[in-house]
Amino acid sequence: MGGEFITGELIGVESIGIAMLWALLIPAAGSLVIAWLGRWPNLRETVTLVTAGALFIDVLWIVELYSRNGGTALTLWEIFPGLGLTFTAEPLGLLFALVASSLWIVNSIYSIGYMRGNGEQNQTRFYICFAVAIASTMWVAFAGNMLTLFIGYEVLTLSTYPLVTHSGKPEAIRGGRTYLGILISTSIGLLLLGLLMTWNIAGTLDFTPGGVLAAPLAAGAIGGPMIGLLLFLYVFGIGKAALMPVHRWLPAAMVAPTPVSALLHAVAVVKAGVFTVVKVIVYLFGVDLLANTPEANWLLYVAGFTIIAASVIALRQDNLKRRLAYSTVSQLSYVVMAAAILAPISVVGAAMHIAAHAFGKITLFFAAGSIYTVAHKTEVSQLDGIGRRMPWTMGAFTVGALSMIGVPPTVGFVSKWFILQGAMQTEQFVAVAVVIVSTLLNAAYFLPIVHAAFFRPPPDDDHAEHGEAPLPIVIALTVTAMGTIILFFLPDLPLGLARQLGIGG
Repeated sequence: MGGEFITGELIGVESIGIAMLWALLIPAAGSLVIAWLGRWPNLRETVTLVTAGALFIDVLWIVELYSRNGGTALTLWEIFPGLGLTFTAEPLGLLFALVASSLWIVNSIYSIGYMRGNGEQNQTRFYICFAVAIASTMWVAFAGNMLTLFIGYEVLTLSTYPLVTHSGKPEAIRGGRTYLGILISTSIGLLLLGLLMTWNIAGTLDFTPGGVLAAPLAAGAIGGPMIGLLLFLYVFGIGKAALMPVHRWLPAAMVAPTPVSALLHAVAVVKAGVFTVVKVIVYLFGVDLLANTPEANWLLYVAGFTIIAASVIALRQDNLKRRLAYSTVSQLSYVVMAAAILAPISVVGAAMHIAAHAFGKITLFFAAGSIYTVAHKTEVSQLDGIGRRMPWTMGAFTVGALSMIGVPPTVGFVSKWFILQGAMQTEQFVAVAVVIVSTLLNAAYFLPIVHAAFFRPPPDDDHAEHGEAPLPIVIALTVTAMGTIILFFLPDLPLGLARQLGIGG
């Protein structure tokens, strides 16, 4: 019967199932304790850090259990026969959970320095919503079917809306309206319809290696045009992936405080988008099915267009956060294009780029927030000489920028290398051209900032003796910049998970 709770039949209630439950419960419980301790900032922020650390340890535990015993499914509630709230450990979800949980620790450290340094209001609400957003991110990461993922996806949208509108200013309210309007309308109008059609065609929404639509196609229940339509509903219904033209919510959300921008761009929201796109391609459609369906070829070209167009727009932005926002739109479509190349090694590149972009882009936003906290500068044209006064901040910015460009020794080079290899193997020369052109555009909108910061003198009317930002900010951006380099030399963990996606390579 629908709505039946599974009590004696918890599948895999051994250690890994319990660990997945803890991954959901730890940040959720943390949000309640944070709310209770809101009157005591030091205790509130201590709980935030402890909760973030506990979640990361739990995710490491899940990875270890998975490496020893393989994945397992945990069904909490069977809503309909064969369809319930199911969670499972699989390589892509583990990679996403590792990225999000590790960066939550660093972002929490950063948030303490930023929120206090700028005297932000409603700090307790900020930490509560942040913890709820991470809980929904873990829900998405470990979702075992598309319905479970959809629920977590929607909670993530709703929990981050108060963060986008945090300041309460008119521009924040407008940005939040755009944010919520686009993400809810695409998920309800397109993504939910795709789910219903998939359930009707395949009789399941489970994430299955090789996909669930191959059998209906082979049986003649659906044809290539239906596959192309379903792919359209999923890709544009997943608005968090910011594929053009459903990308406007991302620059609109830049009115939020910098830690929120880091959450949106690196830790949770956009990563949930491209993660879901890769999950859908690998586990619902299947790489082989899409590779043999000409009606699915359009995705590579749309992703390629988004990469180039967003890079060109970024080049024209003087506001630093807006430049970074359009850079994110472009970089996200690297993941989509890599998955759309439909080669095993390019899908590995897509998974690696989720991690590479997370560490590189959070570093860039941390640096932008550091500059604002100390110098109150928000425009690229105001950054002449800032590197001489804030060398740690701009040094970290330089590392993040090099990773976005794809220059060794940063992890951005590793992911782009795999994407290029996949494009060459499948003779997708359009994708090769997109990577080359966009890399040049990335250099064109990042390197002038670095040059101006270190090699141009400050303006004559700028006599301020700026130092570095508060210590928590400097620690956070230094750690993420180091992570960007460390992952270049030691990519074994994320690369090992990426190679286990069940498609070879």
